[in-house]
Amino acid sequence: MKHDIIALGELNVDLILNQIDGAPEVGKEKFCQDMILTLGSSTAIFAANAAALGAKVAFCGMIGNDSFGDLVQTSLQKKGVDTTYLIRQDKWATGATICLSYDEDRANVTYQGAMDHLSLADIPDALFGAGKHLHISSIFMQSGLKKDIVAILQKAKAAGMTTSLDTQWDPAETWDLDYKQVLPLIDVFLPNEKELCCLTASKSVEEAVEKIRPYMHNAVIKWGNKGSLLLKEDGSEVMLKPFLNTHVVDAIGAGDSFNSGFLSRFVAGDALEDCQRYGNMTGAVNTTAAGGTGAFTSREAVEQKGRELGWK
Repeated sequence: MKHDIIALGELNVDLILNQIDGAPEVGKEKFCQDMILTLGSSTAIFAANAAALGAKVAFCGMIGNDSFGDLVQTSLQKKGVDTTYLIRQDKWATGATICLSYDEDRANVTYQGAMDHLSLADIPDALFGAGKHLHISSIFMQSGLKKDIVAILQKAKAAGMTTSLDTQWDPAETWDLDYKQVLPLIDVFLPNEKELCCLTASKSVEEAVEKIRPYMHNAVIKWGNKGSLLLKEDGSEVMLKPFLNTHVVDAIGAGDSFNSGFLSRFVAGDALEDCQRYGNMTGAVNTTAAGGTGAFTSREAVEQKGRELGWK
């Protein structure tokens, strides 16, 4: 197969504002001390960082024929991501997210644009089977993919691909994804604790885990400064403490960077516990630089920074 991972999904730019003088207020203006325009979207951050870690990654997504689309495509290419499957069109503009960054949290406003219109009909048949693994993220921000997700996953599995899903947050907060139908088609499910509880209408992670157990294969729950919880298909669990960075620049893309670490090792055939540990490390390293991809210049650089944070 030509690729280790094919990332399918949303593409946009991030305009990140750091060191903001308080929360926004309607009718008032605030200053920030730092601004970055960079490659955004969870799936793109994941793809770029997985490529930096040494995986052979291709991306399938929809962007506009505009300057933001140019930035997205060239940014992916510079990170070593194959952009053969990018779909450029004139009807919709490339999406954009304004990120208001506050220490380890953020507030986002997104214009979906082209990414909301990508559906199974746009995906070339050649994509299925062109890689070992298919990763999908931010499904609630992509109505076209969301309505076709079962058919997409079925095609991937029929082609012999393994699959992963990180739902990300639902901006509408309806959480109308049938996890009982979707999870059996997912080899690695990658939510954070809040997303998992919302998706399953649960009051605790423990309750949510019991609800997904009958339908899942493997899952990793990203739990912020608590670390991560690995749920294996055989019923066993591994709770792993985080590698903490005490000088956080921002946490944008930390979950996506966890995914990149975990899945880059998963496609290499590593044990799930080793994938989890590597994911914890890459999630922590993400917070040492601004933006979702700033810390991921090479696998060697990431691992060196990881060792400084306690990874061995």
